[in-house]
Amino acid sequence: MKLLVRIKRYDPEKDSKPYWAQYGVEADPIDRLLDVLNTIKWTQEGSLTYRRSCAHGVCGSDAMRINGRNRLACKVLMRDVGEKVTIEPMLGFPVIKDLVVDLDPFFDKYVAIKPYLINDDPPPATERLQSPAERARFDEGTKCILCGACTGSCPSIWGNPDWVGPASIVNAHRFIFDSRDQGAAERLAILGQSDGVWRCRTIFNCADACPRGIPVTDLIEQVKRAIAFGDTKTE
Repeated sequence: MKLLVRIKRYDPEKDSKPYWAQYGVEADPIDRLLDVLNTIKWTQEGSLTYRRSCAHGVCGSDAMRINGRNRLACKVLMRDVGEKVTIEPMLGFPVIKDLVVDLDPFFDKYVAIKPYLINDDPPPATERLQSPAERARFDEGTKCILCGACTGSCPSIWGNPDWVGPASIVNAHRFIFDSRDQGAAERLAILGQSDGVWRCRTIFNCADACPRGIPVTDLIEQVKRAIAFGDTKTE
């Protein structure tokens, strides 16, 4: 299939502002968008810049805005986007170059919610056991690959870059509802602040953007209920 690919480009070393560039490409319908970007870079425009690594939807490095929706380029098939494709960097992040955005603020917010097990009890002789129900309670949050697609799709982030964002809340949820963890109150206090969970407007863009199918908005609502009612172990 013949494709017309429009890419929003920006090189801060020589461009005063972003601009659109167009490229004609031949591709198979089952090629991935990442394949098309590689073809453009390797055969037409070597300066085109984007992140990619595993190419299997695991590392999350190639998240970008594809036809107006945040997706992983390595998971999007060309037959699903059509013969005219528009690609741009995710909204809500400073652009470093072309499709590469600055994720440092994103990871700063992730670190701020303490994304690790907090347990001050003496280390047990064996592993800390959980029932299947206890494990299932926080299972969805463990699927996050920190691609930033959910956060970059959120209008609350577009309007307030200081908001903690959905990805951080999902990763806080993973520990808040872990029966082995003792740091729930600390995390809930962080997320209960003015730039915490209450900035979420339940728009559901985040859930639509998640490449792992995490029900992001639902997890955020669970954290809200935990702050309001104090229950972190059961629904």
